[in-house]
Amino acid sequence: MKGADRMGNRFLPVCRQDMEERGWDQVDFVYVIGDAYVDHPSFGHAIISRLLESKGYRVGIISQPDWRDPESVAVYGEPRLAFLVTSGNMDSMVNHYSVSKKRRRTDAYTPGGIMGKRPDHACVVYGNLIRQTYKKTPVILGGIEASLRRLAHYDYWSDRLKRSVLLDSGADIISYGMGERSILEIAEALEAGIPVEELTYVDGTAVKVRSLDRIYDAEILPSFEALKEDKKEYAKSFYTQYLNTDPFNGKRLAEPYSDHLYVIQNPPAKPLTETEMDDIYALPYMRTYHPSYEVAGGVPAISEIRFSLTSSRGCFGGCSFCALTFHQGRIVQVRSHDSLIKEAEQITQEKEFKGYIHDVGGPTANFRHPSCKKQMEHGVCRNRQCLFPTPCRNLDTDHTDYVELLKKLRKIPKVKKVFIRSGIRFDYLLADKKKDFLRELCEYHVSGQLKVAPEHVAAPVLALMGKPEHRVYEEFTQQFEKMNRRIGKKQYLVPYLMSSHPGSTLKEAVELAEYCRDLGYMPEQVQDFYPTPSTLSTCMYYTGLDPRNMKPVYVPRNPHEKAMQRALIQYRDPKLYDLVYEALRKAGRMDLVGYGPKCLIRPRADKNGAENRGSRNEIRGKERKGGRTEGKRPQKKKTIRNIHRKK
Repeated sequence: MKGADRMGNRFLPVCRQDMEERGWDQVDFVYVIGDAYVDHPSFGHAIISRLLESKGYRVGIISQPDWRDPESVAVYGEPRLAFLVTSGNMDSMVNHYSVSKKRRRTDAYTPGGIMGKRPDHACVVYGNLIRQTYKKTPVILGGIEASLRRLAHYDYWSDRLKRSVLLDSGADIISYGMGERSILEIAEALEAGIPVEELTYVDGTAVKVRSLDRIYDAEILPSFEALKEDKKEYAKSFYTQYLNTDPFNGKRLAEPYSDHLYVIQNPPAKPLTETEMDDIYALPYMRTYHPSYEVAGGVPAISEIRFSLTSSRGCFGGCSFCALTFHQGRIVQVRSHDSLIKEAEQITQEKEFKGYIHDVGGPTANFRHPSCKKQMEHGVCRNRQCLFPTPCRNLDTDHTDYVELLKKLRKIPKVKKVFIRSGIRFDYLLADKKKDFLRELCEYHVSGQLKVAPEHVAAPVLALMGKPEHRVYEEFTQQFEKMNRRIGKKQYLVPYLMSSHPGSTLKEAVELAEYCRDLGYMPEQVQDFYPTPSTLSTCMYYTGLDPRNMKPVYVPRNPHEKAMQRALIQYRDPKLYDLVYEALRKAGRMDLVGYGPKCLIRPRADKNGAENRGSRNEIRGKERKGGRTEGKRPQKKKTIRNIHRKK
């Protein structure tokens, strides 16, 4: 049997021949996806297609169709109920372009890693491609790209405000967020014969309507024309959306495009229970890519997730630059221990398994329950965060469940090591005074280095990022070092740092560079802030305002300034010398160019042999004025430097 394993499971049809071999004359849903077809629960299209299959619907997959040819989406003919469309696990624009808007060379979600197998703005292109042939067949968008573009949004790549993707794609509905509940409700309604234009009420969807006669309880947002004319209006509108991302207290929103066209965002779908999560992950996935991709070398993305476990969804961390609030929401949903152990045991039976489970986590690994007990009844607080600026007094910081889960996974036969790679929220870890998880983490789940994300050190930038004060990270480094001394291990922290976030001037960038200097650490990679749709930080980037309080925010937009900010963090790289020198000169920090222990770079001689900033004696004099002499070494900072420096 084509594409079947020894247990009798098989992939869903990928062509008309597969459909006919099953004895079908038509599919209920045609699923058009921008990724390769990977039947693994880390891929959204796998979950939605298997869920529909479990309810008796026939689903055919069209992976990476030729968007220049309408026949490429007509493989199965017209589906009985609808077309489903997703750009894939990644936003197509982020997939294609770096933050500097340069074309990436590879695509991990395409067979052989080949770039260019999906179009830019894939949801819009696929939707219009379908509409060329099927004028009235329902088209339902889903996935991260459509979810974060469900209302008017800033598009970084064209540097302008764009309409809801629902309008530009010609689709009928967006199933936003994690779409299990909404897609089943839509399927049942279509099966019952309800016209798609009447499905205006489903939680977790965005729809278009011609009037508000039947939408009696919506909060009216500013019109699209008003948003284009005034960035303040966009900032206010965005913050209204941000406050209505909770399934329990979120309001229905209406965004006008004319007197006869509105996009309605219904409240988010309710979170899944533990049993429902278990059922989703127990569906008969093949757990790998379709065998037709073997000739191209497979799908690179599988290597990152094949031996990993998704234990949770949702994140109450609330980082401003993250879109999770708009996509998965702030309420954490989890799987049971039994469900995760069963999947881990499946993993150990795979031929390529070497004894290592690569990750057990989710958006934040150590979030294994809602942040407080009231959320599953009343939702999250609209006007405050769980961790920022300081942990809420109602925060449940108990890591016991996660510790017990990790212990059980380590005991499974054939498992040598269980790693945690999906990110630790260190301020949440510190808030748990028992320290059991910190010991467990250091003793069993770190492979010499632990990646953490302080992102920055400057207070103004951290505040805009929604991250804790730098002293909290300093405390974590001390606790991490202390625990490793206690258990007799030499392990190190690798901090993720971000440049050019809104609020970061050259002054803050220099402060971050000085911090790296004091650590004796130069990151190999630095993440330049990437303005992706539907984040607070992107709203700041576009409007120059913090939508939470409407205060002006400095935004580094000039590519050259952004290059200088990034270069400062990697100031030791000789190729970046000119950028670092220019940045220090513009920041008024030429005291950091010299021979003293606090200097970032040395002076460079000009063509005539003269140094590019005063004589060596003058430099020495300035350094002595500041209380240091050239040959004097700074004392070691045990609690930070030695933790981060590689052995």
